[in-house]
Amino acid sequence: MANNNENLNKASRAKKDEFYTQLVDIECELRHYKSFFKGKTVFCNCDDPYESNFVKYFAMNFNALGLKKLIATSYVSSPIVFTQLSFYQEKEKQYIKRDGCRPYLIELTEIRDENGDGAIDIGDFEKTIKKHPPKYLKGDGDFRSPECIELLKQADVVVTNPPFSLFREFIELLEKHGKKYIVIGNVNAITYKEVFPLIMQNRLWLGASIHSGDREFRVPDSYPLEAAGCRTDKSGIKFIRVKGVRWFTNVDYSARHDDLILYKHYSPNEYPVYDNYDAVEVNKTSEIPCDYNGTMGVPITFMDRYNPDQFEIVGATESEGKGFSNGLWNEASKVAQPLVKGERKYKRIFIKRRAANGNPT
Repeated sequence: MANNNENLNKASRAKKDEFYTQLVDIECELRHYKSFFKGKTVFCNCDDPYESNFVKYFAMNFNALGLKKLIATSYVSSPIVFTQLSFYQEKEKQYIKRDGCRPYLIELTEIRDENGDGAIDIGDFEKTIKKHPPKYLKGDGDFRSPECIELLKQADVVVTNPPFSLFREFIELLEKHGKKYIVIGNVNAITYKEVFPLIMQNRLWLGASIHSGDREFRVPDSYPLEAAGCRTDKSGIKFIRVKGVRWFTNVDYSARHDDLILYKHYSPNEYPVYDNYDAVEVNKTSEIPCDYNGTMGVPITFMDRYNPDQFEIVGATESEGKGFSNGLWNEASKVAQPLVKGERKYKRIFIKRRAANGNPT
């Protein structure tokens, strides 16, 4: 019974994690890396090739980006495969399980102008797939499966929207195999023990295009719309809004080296020292003092404006595990959050300004 319950829990989590990123959000981010993609093999390892806008983006821009290869794997078969794409043979249906689900992959090394109109679009992609139909996976399509890991080894870069509940494991896997990646996650992942050390070592940072607000994602027809901000469009397609979404990447881009303009001056009254930590509280990123050289605690959204040439990250609050504060934390306090006059502050990143030569001040 325990195993059955666990399987049900996994299925429930998978359903809640099945968000389809909108094409406009993908385009806004990936335009910052266009030169990087030339000659690369891209792997979308959490993407139904017929539902995913990541796959559509790379298919439509395959030639413009100069890609070497595009690989995509799904957890389950898309219902579009046997309803809208008529080129599949009837006999293939016998291989589909009773619930209609069977994971598969596509591997593309070229996209041609099949329509002859001088432009690559989704129609050209569908005609290319007709000539190179998907291969069925032996396993369940999980990005952690041996089968998908073998595909990962071929890739230069992974671009996808991984399940938020598995974000820690996802990043760990990519780091283990030394892959470049541009992926979507929740902003709170900044302080995960699997993620923050990478940020502190300047091996991982936030992407270029999302710095505030929430983002809308398409969800499956079976997804319950119970929260505020959910909607169904005129075609019956469901969408939900997710707060605190960010891109996470280890691919550099020029804008992240732009200096944050500092205009405020330090005063003890405006920037109190924490009760339990040797740093001053800065309530807003925009109010970082231009003339304070000590350690400062800033909101985790500081990472949206973080320039590694301008600031050094020295630690973070330790609710995710000991060691993040670089030895400055007051062990006697037994409090995960920093305190100001007894008031707990939310998660903080601890930083110091760098001098003009790039060294900490």
